[in-house]
Amino acid sequence: MSIEWVNRAVDDLRAWGRANDLHVDADEIRLLCDYASDYLDVNELGDFTPVTFEELLLDIYPRKVIAPPESAAETIAAARTLVDFLLSTEEIGGKMAARMRATLDRVEPEMPAALADTSRFGMAKSLFSAMGADTLEQDAQVPAMVVESDAPGCDCPGCTPLPPVRLAPPETLTEAALRVPLLTDARRLAQWMLAGGRTPTAKGRLRVRDAAEATAQLDVPDPDFLWDVALRAGLVERQGTAIFDGDGAGPLDVWAATVAFLVEGDTGGVITGWEIFDGELYGVCDMLYRLQVPMAMSLVEEYLDEIGLLEEEEDLDLDEAVRRLTYCGLTERVHDALSLTPLAVWGLRELYVGMGMEAPEAADLTGADAPALIEGLLSGMPPEAAEADIEGWLDRRTPGEAAAELLAAVAGAPSVARGIAVTIVDRLGHEAEPAVRAALQEPELRPHAIHWLSSRGMAAPSLTEDEVLWMSVDMLALALPAAEDDPEMFAENMAASGPPAHVIEEMWRVDHPDVVDVLELLGRSLQDQNVAKAARKAAFKARSRAIG
Repeated sequence: MSIEWVNRAVDDLRAWGRANDLHVDADEIRLLCDYASDYLDVNELGDFTPVTFEELLLDIYPRKVIAPPESAAETIAAARTLVDFLLSTEEIGGKMAARMRATLDRVEPEMPAALADTSRFGMAKSLFSAMGADTLEQDAQVPAMVVESDAPGCDCPGCTPLPPVRLAPPETLTEAALRVPLLTDARRLAQWMLAGGRTPTAKGRLRVRDAAEATAQLDVPDPDFLWDVALRAGLVERQGTAIFDGDGAGPLDVWAATVAFLVEGDTGGVITGWEIFDGELYGVCDMLYRLQVPMAMSLVEEYLDEIGLLEEEEDLDLDEAVRRLTYCGLTERVHDALSLTPLAVWGLRELYVGMGMEAPEAADLTGADAPALIEGLLSGMPPEAAEADIEGWLDRRTPGEAAAELLAAVAGAPSVARGIAVTIVDRLGHEAEPAVRAALQEPELRPHAIHWLSSRGMAAPSLTEDEVLWMSVDMLALALPAAEDDPEMFAENMAASGPPAHVIEEMWRVDHPDVVDVLELLGRSLQDQNVAKAARKAAFKARSRAIG
């Protein structure tokens, strides 16, 4: 949040811009100052250096700010304005200004890639990007529904309902289960034991001499662990010290038992080699299951640090731990990002169901009608699955048919459903024009239709002032669930790209069912206290009008 020196600096900046007849992006510059203050120990304007700008634009922004890569140009332009202001007010000298401008020239071509690089995202940014917090952008992907906890007084991620997951076909999962290195080695060990007539101890453990011989002959580093897996998964059975072939369970039954053993059983630190990490394996897998998007390794390390594992086990080698999890068939690593394997997603869902938890499976929406597609997308599926369903759904229709179905499905619908339809239609080409033009007759769709037509250079009516206000409220209403969940992130988005004060002041006139909620949220969240006050006044007027 803004602090006193930032408020003074922004006020001086606005006055400087007016005096010199210059356009000043005060909101973007405020964000630069806020982050410089919070993360780079900048306590006044004179503390800015070339290194400050480099770290802000290539490190802090990619980690903290949810913004599309194309927004980099606006941020760089604001930074250049800030340099001009610093020089004009003698906070810096000419040589320092030249060094700052040279740094911005060098950073400018690198910043879009930095904003798009998911491996640089901070924990909060990754979580809220995955959950659709970027819905403030009109061309954003479909927003995910933020669900509330069923546990009274608890809002931790582990108590929220599990998201619907898309499962791979059974034949694909069966084939994958047969190829898991852990199970392959466990099966080899079980067959070797049976073929040699070897018996375990009375407690079911491998005898020391058998373990040593298995290590030498089978080239397995931890035969005791593999023997546990073989027993728990049903690959072999024992009665006393005698062992027998398993009961013929199928590959997926074996895998389900293996997952339960790996993430819940007492494995003594032999999965990854670190007992503390293995003790948190359920939480790590549960987090990846809920995100359903690859997580950058830097964020995995940050998560482990946040839950105290790196402090308790300083020698933990994360790369080696991930290699062992991959050996176990739980995770896969692609482009320095970690995710659960499709097989692990299936196994965890089986585990959750066995624990009595509701673990929904996402339906295939590609063959659904438009209302079912929208309802499914609102269920909270991850962006990658949503995108696959949208593409498959559009492939089955012409652009005109898709636009007509989607827009017809949301006439008179709540804003969040209308927003999903509009964002999908926005990706369609000129062939959708007749269907979009027909939506001009629907009051709630008309502003969106005008924007669609005009943005493609087609003949379109001009937006009236009332329609501009209505569409502003409508698009902000899409952000209400995510904004309530993380008001600080919403405030940062508003500071970077929110409506100007004069628009907010007039929003109370809009005949929109969400106008009061939107204005109250703005009143609580906006960093500029004057604009926040205007939002609260507008909310009061909107409530009064509704009562009257």
